[in-house]
Amino acid sequence: MPNAFNSSVSAALPGPEWLTDLRREAAEGIGDVVLPSADEEVWRYSRISELDLDRYVPLTKQVSPLGPVPISDAVDRNVVTLVLRNGWLETSSISAEAAELGVTVGRIGDLEDGATYFPSVLENPVDLFDHMNAAFTPEPIVIVIPDGVCLREPILIFLHTDADSAAVFPRLLMRCGSGSQATIVEHHSSSDVVSVVAPVLEAQVGNDARLSHALVQDLGSEVRQFAHQVFHVGQSAVLEAFVAGLGGCYSRTRTDCRLVGRGGEARLTAAYHGEGSQTHDFRTFQEHAAPDTTSELLFKGALDDASRSVYSGLISVEPEAVRTRAYQTNRNIKLSPDAWAHSVPNLEIETDDVICSHASTVSPVDEEQLFYLESRGIPTAIAERLLVEGFFEDVLARAPTEPVALALRATLVGRLVRRLHNSRTETPK
Repeated sequence: MPNAFNSSVSAALPGPEWLTDLRREAAEGIGDVVLPSADEEVWRYSRISELDLDRYVPLTKQVSPLGPVPISDAVDRNVVTLVLRNGWLETSSISAEAAELGVTVGRIGDLEDGATYFPSVLENPVDLFDHMNAAFTPEPIVIVIPDGVCLREPILIFLHTDADSAAVFPRLLMRCGSGSQATIVEHHSSSDVVSVVAPVLEAQVGNDARLSHALVQDLGSEVRQFAHQVFHVGQSAVLEAFVAGLGGCYSRTRTDCRLVGRGGEARLTAAYHGEGSQTHDFRTFQEHAAPDTTSELLFKGALDDASRSVYSGLISVEPEAVRTRAYQTNRNIKLSPDAWAHSVPNLEIETDDVICSHASTVSPVDEEQLFYLESRGIPTAIAERLLVEGFFEDVLARAPTEPVALALRATLVGRLVRRLHNSRTETPK
């Protein structure tokens, strides 16, 4: 482990004594953590062997900004806006309505009961990056929706990285009380820097609550991300989790969804597009620990140039989780012969009386559909673009907010139009 990742660096971070103690304990234990390796099944097909941690250092203070944080136009209608730069909270705002309803948003170190939130549902780190996040997260952010509170507008969170050669560790802890309802949208962005970002999200969805969550990842081309999302879904609660994978050199998102209460439901969705030499890596765990629970996963991606995608998913049904319904689907379109996709759905069932299925495909654009459009006089490149847009339509329909769907659609269309332009430019006259 590089010398930069040590307990003295952790001790220099701000926060109350209890947070400093937790960080120190995590930092002291990092030396005992086995470095990730492609020899492990959970890291198989990843690009972990390319990661040189000696190139990066964790930050002990906020650096001078390189420019403004890109803020979406969607901020006109929301109840909370948080802007984090390199893991530090830069600005925050909360509407009068949300404040009156008792919504809590802020640094964990500023809360009198902050120690009760960290850790939340991630009791034990699952890999090196979880350990490093626990040791070097500068300002964990807490969001609490009280029991019975239903927020009509979304909470917007902007996580921006503009520190070069840095290892950045944002952490969000969410608690949705019983009967509450909230929509949270995270935007992950970066400047043109060479850095590694390892964000952690812990979310507890209380009984009869409903949480819609989106992560829109549009990092720079030299940034590597190792994200971990952990959701615990209570009795009769509903989780809708959406991921848009667009940027980064190598972007890995691990999602653990554990259904812990009878009748809990989860819908996991992802749309991703790769170009150049990008790699999008997704690992999902749909864990059914209670009866009458339902989970449905739909991940779709398009891969151009020499980009790659990896999907590995596990549906696990514990002995007491009778009458489980669980579905897992991963579809990939190759837009280039040099693109590559690997898809491995898995089932682990320990009880009877369940309905579970999984499916995956990796293929070029459907030739019959392409021929149909071509036979109607539509040029091949335009026909291919239309089919790819249609391929993503059911995924976009599951975005938690209209601005997220519109922004993602615009980005995908922009990339397809650029691809069409490049193919015309490269065609010899």
